[in-house]
Amino acid sequence: MSVIYVLLTISIIITIVFFIGFIKAVKSGQYDDDYTPSVRMLFEDELVKTKPNKTINKTKV
Repeated sequence: MSVIYVLLTISIIITIVFFIGFIKAVKSGQYDDDYTPSVRMLFEDELVKTKPNKTINKTKV
């Protein structure tokens, strides 16, 4: 029976630690924009402008 009390105490302590970590992450702004990163990879090709290949033909005289 005492093992249940020990496990319950440890699980509550772990839960509190993860909750504090979550609150710190939210306050630091880590979850501010959760839409843009998921869509950014779909539009990445449109943002990058490709330069036309200009080949310089140098002929030796």
